[in-house]
Amino acid sequence: MSESWIVGINPVEGALSNDAERVRELLVEHGQRNARVHELAERAKALKIPVHHRPREQLDKLAGPARHQGVVARYEAPPMASEGDLSRLVEAAGGEALVLVLDGVTDPHNLGACLRSAAAARATAVVVPKDRAVGLTPVVRRASAGGADRVPLVAVTNLARTLRELKEAGLWITGLAGDTGQSIYGVDLKGPVALVLGGEGEGMRRLTRELCDFVAKIPMPGAMESLNVSVATGIVLFEALRQRGSVR
Repeated sequence: MSESWIVGINPVEGALSNDAERVRELLVEHGQRNARVHELAERAKALKIPVHHRPREQLDKLAGPARHQGVVARYEAPPMASEGDLSRLVEAAGGEALVLVLDGVTDPHNLGACLRSAAAARATAVVVPKDRAVGLTPVVRRASAGGADRVPLVAVTNLARTLRELKEAGLWITGLAGDTGQSIYGVDLKGPVALVLGGEGEGMRRLTRELCDFVAKIPMPGAMESLNVSVATGIVLFEALRQRGSVR
């Protein structure tokens, strides 16, 4: 486990709501008048979490380039889920398994936004390769708006092997790419599935694509060739939910 600082009102609120036992202390800016910051401080005290008032300069230093809004929390981050956890999660989800696989998303804001969408869609897990992902950094946590605490993030050593194991577990693998004629809206996503999206710029790697059962695109009638990976993630996850009757 490692300690990090969660910065800003919404991220701190998410940590207190979803993972309070890992919050070690709150630092509140001296003279802070924001009602939400005071509410967070009172919640922390009720949870027996120490609250300290500190000069703005100290919070600025801890927050770095991020806006702390008068509050930061020292957080003991849990380790990312293991490869063994993935098989357990998939087995528990059964026919409702919905796994998001991100092949090389290295921008922390994008990864955080993908986790946010995955949590909103109640995804079973988010899978990333250990050597091509940023991990659960403070920036990722902030961008996820609490999603990092709600959906397991699994870092795997060999993504190709993991995709084969997901197939053996009964999941159908659908990858997203722009250079195919198949629309995502024409792919059956109602059963246990894994949705694979590539990283910024490069897309899926060749071997990853070859292991997909289907390769589909998001139709875009406008004058754009591609979408940001986090936007595309939200679209395909909620298309899966729509097909399953989970979105009304």
